Amino acid sequence: MKIIKRFANWSWRAISRIFYLFLGLTFYFALTSPNLILGDNKVLGTGTTMITTVGLLILGSVALALWAFAALRHFLKKIFIEKRQITAWVCLGFVVLLQIWFVTIFHPAVGFDVGAIHQGLIDPDQAELRAYFSIYPNNLWLLLVQNFLAERSGTTAWLFFDYVTLFLVDLSMVFNLFTVKVLAPRQVPTAVYCHALWLGCFPWIVVPYSDTWVLPLVSGYLLTYVIWRHSQLPNLVKIIAAGCSGILVVNAYFLKPSALIPVVAILIGELVQLARRFSTKSDQSLLGQKFWSHCLIILALWSGFAGSYFTIQRTLQQQTYLTLQPGREMTAWNYFSMGLSGVGGYNGQDVLALNRLPSKKARTAYSQKLIRQRLKKHGFIGYLRFLFNKQRANTADGTFAWVKEGHFFAEEGVPEQKGAIGQLRNLFYLNGRYLGDFRFWAQLIWISGLTVIFLGWRRRDLITQILRLTFIGGCLFLLIFEGGRSRYLIQFLPIFLLLIPLLGPTALAQWQRLFSWQKIDFSEPTPLVISPKKESTQPAGTMMEK
Repeated sequence: MKIIKRFANWSWRAISRIFYLFLGLTFYFALTSPNLILGDNKVLGTGTTMITTVGLLILGSVALALWAFAALRHFLKKIFIEKRQITAWVCLGFVVLLQIWFVTIFHPAVGFDVGAIHQGLIDPDQAELRAYFSIYPNNLWLLLVQNFLAERSGTTAWLFFDYVTLFLVDLSMVFNLFTVKVLAPRQVPTAVYCHALWLGCFPWIVVPYSDTWVLPLVSGYLLTYVIWRHSQLPNLVKIIAAGCSGILVVNAYFLKPSALIPVVAILIGELVQLARRFSTKSDQSLLGQKFWSHCLIILALWSGFAGSYFTIQRTLQQQTYLTLQPGREMTAWNYFSMGLSGVGGYNGQDVLALNRLPSKKARTAYSQKLIRQRLKKHGFIGYLRFLFNKQRANTADGTFAWVKEGHFFAEEGVPEQKGAIGQLRNLFYLNGRYLGDFRFWAQLIWISGLTVIFLGWRRRDLITQILRLTFIGGCLFLLIFEGGRSRYLIQFLPIFLLLIPLLGPTALAQWQRLFSWQKIDFSEPTPLVISPKKESTQPAGTMMEK
């Protein structure tokens, strides 16, 4: 038992060390990203404009004013800290209204995989679409869900599905806030500020794809896990939450299989925690007292899981909406070999070569041959260098690879300058005038979030370690299989958005220790009091003599 506990304690420390290895690389890559280049940007082709220059001047002026004027510090402290229970929600409400306006004005037709799924809603009998979904059957469940919504609403317009995406992203935000409410109620205003800042620079709400649609499922099963495992709510609520966990996990798997990485992290974290604590008699007796409640929770969890899995699996097998060619789907070996080419991202030549092969067995053998060739070509040192550069491509970009997919929008010309729609196109289109400004500020926000997580290294409770383990699993998954762009990080955003408020107090304390020499006092300034001059009791002549 002592050996098991010792190994568990070592594993607990190893999680933190491996996490900060990956996070340290991500932080370094984010700081050295070309998104931060001011002015002309020869790397990305689109530089910043006077908008960023003026914004930085305003930001610097505010920082200087905070350092110089105690009254201003006290005023802002009163609004954003002392009244944070009100101010945070006002900021979030404003951002939600801004989102609605943004989607209403800006809802372009999207290309790449999103365009293929949308075309499947309009003309599913196309031979190209049947071939696409035969190769990528993981997108079939998303197509069927979108088709269900299209039939109920009577429209396949991009605007409708962008509104659905907006709703799902904001639903993920609601689930995250409830999770923080259960774990750390005092940090809810911080979480609200964090989500308002994130949603304010997240244009992916106009991309109705599995990256964004899976967010409420991931946030949802994290919330239900926290309820049935870490809350003091009644047992009936915990049992219902466990059943919902199983349903949400299965739907997340069929929508985006890699969304199960947090589930694996939960299992590993719970096992390690059990090994660390079960050696004591008090924990054993406590487990015995809650034995039947634990059995009911596990039963509800597996009932929701099994029921949802067999229901969705039967729906996919019996669907007649789209005819698929069996045996044409991409396998893990195919994604593994693709992840070793170029920068580790999508390889069109590999896909074309695989499609020419007649059977699944032949495609697997071909991919295994490519894996051996590419590993031999890299060599040991070269492969480490390749992984280093791939980690940069996977995690550095704070825009999450916005407009970096091939044929991102259906319209790819130079946008017009007129009206609100013209300005938004210039801000978010590939050839837009202000795209460099968006990249710069999104990168600053990404770096700010990573800084908070980096400084919170002292906290090592179970939930924090599970969230860290999820990030480790996500990095390993993207390093092994197809990656090469930070769009795949979107599915892990709930992890970052939970870590930031949970680690906020620890990070703040660490920041104050590091910069205690330059501490700014936000307390209310003491008014200057001039004491009245006391009259002298000595004769005037005596004073003159002195």
